[in-house]
Amino acid sequence: MDYFRLLPEGCVSDILSFTSSKDAAISFAISRGFNSAAESDLLWEKFLPEDYENISSRYVSPRICSSKKELYFSLCDSPVLMDGGTLSFSLDKKTGKKCFMISARELAIVWGVDTPWYWEWIAHPDSRFSEVAHLHTVFWLDIRGTMGTQMLSKRTRYVVYLVFKLAEEHWGLEIANAFVRFVNRVSNREAEEQASTVSLVGENASRRRNLKCPQRRVDGWMEIELGNFINDTGDDEDVEARLMEITQLHGKCGLIVQGIEFRPE
Repeated sequence: MDYFRLLPEGCVSDILSFTSSKDAAISFAISRGFNSAAESDLLWEKFLPEDYENISSRYVSPRICSSKKELYFSLCDSPVLMDGGTLSFSLDKKTGKKCFMISARELAIVWGVDTPWYWEWIAHPDSRFSEVAHLHTVFWLDIRGTMGTQMLSKRTRYVVYLVFKLAEEHWGLEIANAFVRFVNRVSNREAEEQASTVSLVGENASRRRNLKCPQRRVDGWMEIELGNFINDTGDDEDVEARLMEITQLHGKCGLIVQGIEFRPE
């Protein structure tokens, strides 16, 4: 017996809102206990972020969907641009938590502004943003991105990634340092002392212990973990993620940066 059919309208959506989106989708597929499209929308609206209306008001182009379920899964499968195309927003399909990627143009890149002999800003066919940052040559590599915690999902552990590619000709990117810090709680010096060692090429993984190496994403880009943090109450704080190599001061070339992504663990 399909016991969902015995419940008053609205109860089913209330019950399933405490499960995952995957469980809700399965229940919809096998049960006839959903009496109307309105009840379906009521459920899937509960899987959307509480501040979704505010977020959607900042879209570059509106996301048109025939139902809340379609909207939910479209945001899981296809990030949407907002804030004039400098930020992308999506949902994590497993948890429904918010994901954001800051475009390279919004990052603080040392020597990245008005210095085309160091960094060049170009269009890339695989990027979700209009421009990416292409490193020609620098000795001082320093990239930072900052996100306000009030935009992120509460009570959630986030992992922060640099999303990048390597040009055919690249060098000097074997070793760098990375960290994530709460700007008002942890000083730069403290964070640098606790920074992890990463490789953008992964060639030294067999020779160094505890070296983070890049992973290939489903969209064809690479990502390297910069660090993680817990967004507990979602208070109005800034979290900074930083990648740097400012000690060896050897030449570095061939890094193509799309952005920095904040994604639920």
